[in-house]
Amino acid sequence: MVEVCANGVESCIAAQAGGADRVELCTGIPEGGTTPSYGEIKVARRVLTTTRLHVIIRPRGGDFLYSDLEVERMAADIAVCRELGVDGVVFGCLNADGTIDIDKNRYLMECSRGMSVTMHRAFDRTADPVQALEEIIDLGFDRILTSGQQPKAIQGMELLAKLNHQAAGRIILMAGSGVTEQNIKEIHDVTGLHEFHFSARESQPSAMQYVNPNLYMGRPGANEAALDYTTTCRVADTIKQLLD
Repeated sequence: MVEVCANGVESCIAAQAGGADRVELCTGIPEGGTTPSYGEIKVARRVLTTTRLHVIIRPRGGDFLYSDLEVERMAADIAVCRELGVDGVVFGCLNADGTIDIDKNRYLMECSRGMSVTMHRAFDRTADPVQALEEIIDLGFDRILTSGQQPKAIQGMELLAKLNHQAAGRIILMAGSGVTEQNIKEIHDVTGLHEFHFSARESQPSAMQYVNPNLYMGRPGANEAALDYTTTCRVADTIKQLLD
């Protein structure tokens, strides 16, 4: 099962054409992914006819310690996803000590009833992944997106294999972060995981003919003369490497 991290409708279309089973739609990629707009979700739902649509529910970048007001917004975003016919949502709430916030996650799970639910890489920030895994299972999540608590999944394979053995089929573990054509087969073979999350993006030059060299819309020094999109060929090639 292959999930593509899609940073917009264009990436959703490429993921579907490349054979992805599912997309996780998000914006704010430099922040680790944040909730996309109503319009982005609505159009993505229209163009995705054979690929399932999941949407990240994350109101901001940074940590996963959320206030009651932030959780209220997350619940409202889940309601929008339900209204637009989204197949699943992706979220995760932690306590200040790095444990799973049972109450907030349970509330959001109730809001998500009837949809598939993934715990995102908040899991990789937990202080005790073994305990966290059991609590996430008890909460009723369908899967966990994880790099094995390392920057890249290829570095976290030992923990991924251990957690997969512990899960024993009670929940799906999905390897993500740095999964590419070059390593997806190795991650599969070492960990025994069967779901994978990757972006398969390539940089494409902006069509702008004039760019003010003295002005940045975001972080100074960022390359704002290029756009990163998922490409069909990279999705298809990554899937091919997994299946060969």
